[in-house]
Amino acid sequence: MKTKKTLLAILLLISIISACKKDDNSKPKSATIENLEIGLNNNEIGIIGKDFHFNADVLAGDKLETIEVKILPKSGETYLKPWNFEIVWDQYKGAKNANVHKHFSIPNDAAEGKYDFVIIVNEQDGRKLEVKKSITIYSEANAPVNPTASIFNVFANNARFYRNGNFIINGSKLKKGDLINAQVTISSVQGDGKMYLLFINKKFNHRPESIDKIDFTKAIVYDVVEHKGWTKTDFFSNSTFDLVTNTTTRNWPNMTIGSTQDNNLPTPNAVSGTKNWETGTYYFGVVYKNSTYNISFYQYIEIPIEIN
Repeated sequence: MKTKKTLLAILLLISIISACKKDDNSKPKSATIENLEIGLNNNEIGIIGKDFHFNADVLAGDKLETIEVKILPKSGETYLKPWNFEIVWDQYKGAKNANVHKHFSIPNDAAEGKYDFVIIVNEQDGRKLEVKKSITIYSEANAPVNPTASIFNVFANNARFYRNGNFIINGSKLKKGDLINAQVTISSVQGDGKMYLLFINKKFNHRPESIDKIDFTKAIVYDVVEHKGWTKTDFFSNSTFDLVTNTTTRNWPNMTIGSTQDNNLPTPNAVSGTKNWETGTYYFGVVYKNSTYNISFYQYIEIPIEIN
């Protein structure tokens, strides 16, 4: 009799545990956010009137309704004027998960200071996830550094091909054997920084926004150059000229479309395999990172290339 009672007790306990597990499994999980980046390099810095980078991988417990970002005054901080900001994205409605990679400008009417940066994930079942981070907003004049391409020129066969936002001849293409040179100057930098100039086939859908995101299995390096220990704000270029001695101290490198090696330093990479030159549209761009202040800059143009 005792054995039967013990067996019944064990069976009852197992059924209770099993029911609890079913109840736990039936409860929808909460939303989560991973790979959060607030500002380029996740530096949590915004500059008034400039582009701002935001990235998050969102997994809903149920299904997504909207995703919001709010920039709100931080308790205890003082500002020159009242200001806050809100943006809502509804294109992820009904999805289970989403990569939210967005760029938006910090409005011109923003006030400098430290703010709460709030990410809100709204789900269709009414639940909500809020994540609060911090952000510092600067005016251009007060930013630690404010890298911008003041010169962006491309030359083909020693003639101007592209200059600061415009192709010299609309519809121009580069062809196999063309000699390429490029000059890029980044303004308003100091401390330590590094710049890459890259060709990347558009088919890869790869436009790195910071140096640590460059996939060198897809990128052909035209040039790489760096500055170190600059104590004053100055212009940084891959081509420099000394006005005192009237000499070039660093000239832009040569590259031939169709070359079998790139100009990566200290060791060139082979241009072969998946990133071998081929007919199509290429991104040509600059990616710069100031490691002293953890601020980055990038800019790309699209250039048709014919290899056949």
